[in-house]
Amino acid sequence: MIIHKAYQFRLYPNNIQKEMINKTLGCTRFIYNYFLNRKQTEYKNNKKSISAYECIKELPNLYKDRPYLKEIDSMSLRCAIFDLEDAYKGFYKKIRNYPNFKKKYDKNSYRTNRITSNYKEAHYENIKLDLKNKTITLPKLKEMKI
Repeated sequence: MIIHKAYQFRLYPNNIQKEMINKTLGCTRFIYNYFLNRKQTEYKNNKKSISAYECIKELPNLYKDRPYLKEIDSMSLRCAIFDLEDAYKGFYKKIRNYPNFKKKYDKNSYRTNRITSNYKEAHYENIKLDLKNKTITLPKLKEMKI
Protein backbone atom coordinates (compact mmCIF):
# COMPACT_ATOMS: atom_id res chain seq x y z
CA MET A 1 0.00 0.00 0.00
CA ILE A 2 1.42 3.36 -1.05
CA ILE A 3 0.79 6.39 1.14
CA HIS A 4 1.14 9.80 -0.47
CA LYS A 5 1.82 12.82 1.72
CA ALA A 6 0.91 16.39 0.91
CA TYR A 7 1.66 19.53 2.87
CA GLN A 8 -0.11 22.84 2.70
CA PHE A 9 1.53 26.03 3.95
CA ARG A 10 0.86 29.74 3.84
CA LEU A 11 3.72 31.32 1.87
CA TYR A 12 5.16 34.77 2.49
CA PRO A 13 7.01 35.59 -0.74
CA ASN A 14 8.97 38.75 -1.39
CA ASN A 15 8.23 40.90 -4.47
CA ILE A 16 10.61 39.01 -6.78
CA GLN A 17 9.10 35.69 -5.71
CA LYS A 18 5.56 37.05 -6.21
CA GLU A 19 6.49 38.01 -9.76
CA MET A 20 7.97 34.55 -10.38
CA ILE A 21 4.83 32.86 -8.98
CA ASN A 22 2.65 34.98 -11.29
CA LYS A 23 4.87 34.04 -14.27
CA THR A 24 4.58 30.37 -13.32
CA LEU A 25 0.79 30.60 -13.07
CA GLY A 26 0.63 32.27 -16.49
CA CYS A 27 2.98 29.79 -18.15
CA THR A 28 1.24 26.72 -16.75
CA ARG A 29 -2.11 28.15 -17.91
CA PHE A 30 -0.60 28.80 -21.36
CA ILE A 31 0.76 25.23 -21.61
CA TYR A 32 -2.57 23.73 -20.52
CA ASN A 33 -4.52 25.82 -23.04
CA TYR A 34 -1.96 25.31 -25.83
CA PHE A 35 -2.06 21.52 -25.58
CA LEU A 36 -5.83 21.46 -25.11
CA ASN A 37 -6.08 23.33 -28.41
CA ARG A 38 -3.52 20.95 -30.02
CA LYS A 39 -5.48 17.91 -28.85
CA GLN A 40 -8.74 19.34 -30.17
CA THR A 41 -7.33 20.25 -33.60
CA GLU A 42 -5.51 16.91 -33.93
CA TYR A 43 -8.72 15.06 -33.15
CA LYS A 44 -10.76 17.17 -35.62
CA ASN A 45 -8.22 16.77 -38.42
CA ASN A 46 -6.92 13.21 -37.95
CA LYS A 47 -9.37 11.59 -35.48
CA LYS A 48 -6.46 10.71 -33.26
CA SER A 49 -5.45 11.77 -29.75
CA ILE A 50 -2.08 13.03 -28.54
CA SER A 51 -0.69 11.47 -25.36
CA ALA A 52 0.86 13.44 -22.51
CA TYR A 53 4.29 12.06 -23.36
CA GLU A 54 4.01 13.29 -26.95
CA CYS A 55 3.12 16.72 -25.55
CA ILE A 56 6.18 16.65 -23.27
CA LYS A 57 8.35 15.85 -26.29
CA GLU A 58 7.08 19.06 -27.91
CA LEU A 59 8.15 21.25 -24.98
CA PRO A 60 11.73 21.87 -26.24
CA ASN A 61 10.30 23.32 -29.47
CA LEU A 62 8.08 25.62 -27.42
CA TYR A 63 11.12 26.73 -25.40
CA LYS A 64 12.76 27.88 -28.64
CA ASP A 65 9.69 29.83 -29.76
CA ARG A 66 8.84 31.22 -26.33
CA PRO A 67 12.01 31.70 -24.22
CA TYR A 68 10.02 32.99 -21.22
CA LEU A 69 9.00 29.37 -20.55
CA LYS A 70 12.58 28.60 -19.49
CA GLU A 71 12.38 31.11 -16.64
CA ILE A 72 10.03 28.94 -14.58
CA ASP A 73 10.13 25.46 -13.07
CA SER A 74 9.94 22.85 -15.84
CA MET A 75 8.21 20.33 -13.58
CA SER A 76 5.24 22.67 -13.19
CA LEU A 77 4.84 22.70 -16.99
CA ARG A 78 4.87 18.90 -17.08
CA CYS A 79 2.32 18.79 -14.25
CA ALA A 80 0.04 21.05 -16.32
CA ILE A 81 0.25 18.55 -19.19
CA PHE A 82 -0.54 15.64 -16.86
CA ASP A 83 -3.45 17.63 -15.38
CA LEU A 84 -4.84 17.97 -18.90
CA GLU A 85 -4.40 14.22 -19.42
CA ASP A 86 -6.26 13.54 -16.16
CA ALA A 87 -9.07 15.88 -17.25
CA TYR A 88 -9.47 13.90 -20.48
CA LYS A 89 -9.41 10.58 -18.60
CA GLY A 90 -12.14 11.86 -16.29
CA PHE A 91 -14.19 12.92 -19.31
CA TYR A 92 -13.81 9.53 -21.00
CA LYS A 93 -14.86 7.74 -17.80
CA LYS A 94 -17.88 10.09 -17.60
CA ILE A 95 -16.77 11.41 -14.22
CA ARG A 96 -16.17 15.00 -15.38
CA ASN A 97 -17.26 17.35 -18.12
CA TYR A 98 -15.14 18.04 -21.21
CA PRO A 99 -11.95 19.99 -20.31
CA ASN A 100 -12.28 23.76 -20.64
CA PHE A 101 -9.66 26.37 -21.36
CA LYS A 102 -8.22 27.96 -18.23
CA LYS A 103 -8.91 31.65 -17.69
CA LYS A 104 -6.65 34.19 -16.06
CA TYR A 105 -9.07 35.12 -13.31
CA ASP A 106 -10.25 31.65 -12.33
CA LYS A 107 -8.77 29.74 -9.42
CA ASN A 108 -5.01 29.99 -9.96
CA SER A 109 -2.77 27.19 -8.78
CA TYR A 110 0.14 25.11 -9.97
CA ARG A 111 1.88 21.96 -8.85
CA THR A 112 5.43 20.79 -8.95
CA ASN A 113 7.07 17.47 -8.15
CA ARG A 114 9.69 16.72 -5.54
CA ILE A 115 12.81 15.14 -6.97
CA THR A 116 15.45 13.42 -4.85
CA SER A 117 18.53 11.62 -6.02
CA ASN A 118 21.77 10.20 -4.72
CA TYR A 119 24.56 10.22 -7.25
CA LYS A 120 28.22 9.63 -6.45
CA GLU A 121 27.57 10.11 -2.74
CA ALA A 122 25.94 13.51 -3.33
CA HIS A 123 22.35 14.02 -2.24
CA TYR A 124 20.06 16.32 -4.23
CA GLU A 125 16.54 17.57 -3.47
CA ASN A 126 14.70 20.24 -5.42
CA ILE A 127 12.28 21.03 -2.55
CA LYS A 128 13.65 21.50 0.95
CA LEU A 129 11.50 22.07 4.01
CA ASP A 130 12.98 23.54 7.19
CA LEU A 131 10.38 23.57 9.96
CA LYS A 132 12.77 24.99 12.59
CA ASN A 133 13.44 28.15 10.60
CA LYS A 134 9.97 28.05 8.98
CA THR A 135 11.26 28.17 5.41
CA ILE A 136 10.72 26.19 2.25
CA THR A 137 13.00 26.10 -0.77
CA LEU A 138 11.13 25.68 -4.06
CA PRO A 139 12.54 25.34 -7.59
CA LYS A 140 13.33 28.73 -9.18
CA LEU A 141 11.79 30.56 -6.17
CA LYS A 142 14.61 29.83 -3.74
CA GLU A 143 14.03 30.12 -0.01
CA MET A 144 10.68 31.47 1.15
CA LYS A 145 9.09 32.00 4.58
CA ILE A 146 6.11 29.86 5.56
